[in-house]
Amino acid sequence: MKTVLIKLSGESLAGVNSEKRGIDDNYIEYICGRIKKISDLGVGVGIVCGGGNFMRGGRTSKVIAREVADYMGMLGTVMNALALYDGFTRVGADVVIQSGLSVASPYVGELNSEEAKRALSEGKIVVFGGGTGKPGCTTDTAAAGRAKDIDADMIIKLTNVDGVYDKDPDEYPDAIKYDEVTFDEVLEKELGIMDLKAMEMCRDNDIDIIVANISDENILPDIIAGKKAGTRVYRG
Repeated sequence: MKTVLIKLSGESLAGVNSEKRGIDDNYIEYICGRIKKISDLGVGVGIVCGGGNFMRGGRTSKVIAREVADYMGMLGTVMNALALYDGFTRVGADVVIQSGLSVASPYVGELNSEEAKRALSEGKIVVFGGGTGKPGCTTDTAAAGRAKDIDADMIIKLTNVDGVYDKDPDEYPDAIKYDEVTFDEVLEKELGIMDLKAMEMCRDNDIDIIVANISDENILPDIIAGKKAGTRVYRG
């Protein structure tokens, strides 16, 4: 059985909302249905979601104190975790939530890697909210940490592009897509897949990252089947 950690942006949960704010219930159910399909194949699935559809931590406000804004952002990720919990329940998947931020809720448990791995072995999907529970850390770092905790084979980062390019493909028509690229190349060329700490954690723990387009309905089963999809970032 493979174990994967799927990294979703908070903005992706807003669906077709052009402002990428709030949540789109129907789109969340659609995404959860797609993820359930690979879970049904026997793949262990952990999920980390950002909170940018509510609050991007200290990057959202220049007035609110950075630490306060970061905690607000972490709460946003817990809200998204609950939305995903509800979406998975609606499509008939077994799901549990763990949070790096202490939350008084019957639906949300505290981080516990052994319990998370046990839940995965039972075929449950584990959604991680609350980031790292500490200000100043991104959900990229949280994703790398949770991937290590559950012994994930890879992180699948679902984005609005179909892989990693040498420059922004939206701005430069001649941008070149990488099929594979090493962590050292990503860091050297500053390709900006994840923040520096997250990239170093993945490299040092030999966890591959697959960057792929969330809009491609076949992308998750293709990745699990070992087909060439998106861009693979590896240790080399």
